[in-house]
Amino acid sequence: MSAVNPVGNAGHHTGTDTAAHRPRRLSTETKAAFKTTEFFAYIAAVVAVLIASMVVGDDDGHADYFRADQAWLYIVVLTVGYMISRGLAKSGSRDPYDESR
Repeated sequence: MSAVNPVGNAGHHTGTDTAAHRPRRLSTETKAAFKTTEFFAYIAAVVAVLIASMVVGDDDGHADYFRADQAWLYIVVLTVGYMISRGLAKSGSRDPYDESR
């Protein structure tokens, strides 16, 4: 039985120093979530839904057209959309790795 070493350290493998043989990391997966435009758009949309839910309805005996349960449903939908967009962003982009840290 033979083994192929993809790192190429000439067949010498002790099994104890695997971190030294890993390829150097040149990029991070993506930017941090709070540094993206989609994060700020998500926060603005959540705040807008909450404000709209608070403002609409129940004045002068009118029916409450935008109830709290609807508002929270919309916030859940926004959250799922944001999570999907972050997942897509993480799946295909790279951010240069800053070695000065």
